[in-house]
Amino acid sequence: MGNGQLRYAGASDLGRIRTNNEDAWHADLERGVFLVVDGMGGHAAGEKAAEIAVEQVCARLERRTGSAERRVREAIATANNEILRAAGEHPEWQGMACVMTLALVEDGHAVVGHVGDSRLYQVRRGSIRKITHDHSPVGEAEDSGELNEYEAMHHARRNEVYRDVGSVEHSPDDPKFIEIERIQFAPDSALLLCSDGLSDQVPANRIRAAVERHAGHPEASVKQLIEEANAAGGKDNVTVLVVEGAKFGELPETREVGGRSVLAERAAWFVYGAAVAAAAAFGVYWFTRPAPVAPPRVAAVLTVGPGARFPTIGDAMATAQSGDTVEVRPGEYLEQVRLKDGVKLSSWSPRDALLRAAPLSRGPAVIAERVKGAVLCGFRIVADAGKPLAAAVQLTDSDVEISQVEVQGAGVGIDIGGRGSVKLVANTVEDCLAEGVRISGASAPWLSHNVFRRNKGAAVAAREGARPVLDGNVFDKGTLDLPLDMMAAVGEANLLLDTGLPAAPAPRKP
Repeated sequence: MGNGQLRYAGASDLGRIRTNNEDAWHADLERGVFLVVDGMGGHAAGEKAAEIAVEQVCARLERRTGSAERRVREAIATANNEILRAAGEHPEWQGMACVMTLALVEDGHAVVGHVGDSRLYQVRRGSIRKITHDHSPVGEAEDSGELNEYEAMHHARRNEVYRDVGSVEHSPDDPKFIEIERIQFAPDSALLLCSDGLSDQVPANRIRAAVERHAGHPEASVKQLIEEANAAGGKDNVTVLVVEGAKFGELPETREVGGRSVLAERAAWFVYGAAVAAAAAFGVYWFTRPAPVAPPRVAAVLTVGPGARFPTIGDAMATAQSGDTVEVRPGEYLEQVRLKDGVKLSSWSPRDALLRAAPLSRGPAVIAERVKGAVLCGFRIVADAGKPLAAAVQLTDSDVEISQVEVQGAGVGIDIGGRGSVKLVANTVEDCLAEGVRISGASAPWLSHNVFRRNKGAAVAAREGARPVLDGNVFDKGTLDLPLDMMAAVGEANLLLDTGLPAAPAPRKP
């Protein structure tokens, strides 16, 4: 839909897991109002909070009194206090709240009001910029560079927020409540507002690609992005609102001078000058020309699975070069995989690719020996009596990052030996016959926000001088085999369900 100056499209989807949709969105071209709301509270309460938020924001912005910044502040504060009042009158709505991102577009600018972890991005040809900041511990770590985008998207505490609309009374000017940004909204740019159901599933570069690919047709961008979020797991409601400037996606214009465009005039002079210069310089160049330089290699994505170019992971890894990604489609793969320098090995969607023991092999399922810069992401690795694995993953003298991997029933879950830099982030290791993670040698791997359950040996064992860093992990029904001087710090920074030292979990969005 458009008015000659702006085009927009929006949609909200249930996702693949939720049974109700607590998201809402609103667009008003005449007033330049664009809003995405993500309700919190569960059952009908989250939906009601989102409904109240949309009603109150729209009611305030119908009155064009005060500066744009003032109107945005008052609209969000009014919504906040009305949600709190309604919850107090209806016990079944107790605890409801929402997060929201609001853009008020006027006079070539957008004033953005934001609370929580919904987002607003600005897209221009070849670039995307996140305007809002996630009001969450993980969002702060991402904005500061402590976590990269991938780590933040898959962090176990991703859904925690410390600002919301509706849980505490606020005035429009309360500090640390409403984030306000004013940005230029040029005709060749686009805005994308979304709930975290998109930004937790689809990285920014793919968001930009979809919006650019369908420039001039924002409804197609919205449709593609919702489909991508659901294909990546659809773990939450997904809401996307795209607002395009009138010239978004167009090539740069040229001005006419005397019947000829300025660009054509300049081109003619350039060609003339270039011809004269080339004749004079050719002789010099011939004797001083540099050796040919090969163009830089473009990283490739190699797809594995039924109907793909590569039938096995091993075939794709043999072809892959540093910087490439090997994406594995859902299915069961009976093979032993060797990681490779600079190559990312990833399940197409989290934990839909299953690794089992290769024929006539007891494992490991994944091996890295003196490998640098490799990534393993999103797999399930399962062992049982019929297909046992001495270890699910074995890393020796390697720099490897492993995230969102689920290990079940192996002898040792992840065996780390020698020197190297290893990161284990947001994995699950359970029901192993020996240690969940075994570390030997003078190394200090980083274990963050993993879950360890029912492993018969120690959940984490550190030997031969190893000193792992453990933060935010959950240990359930297991022991720890760590140097004694580490135990107090580990107890403070992790959740130890079977030792009497649990740390209270932070509030989470449902």
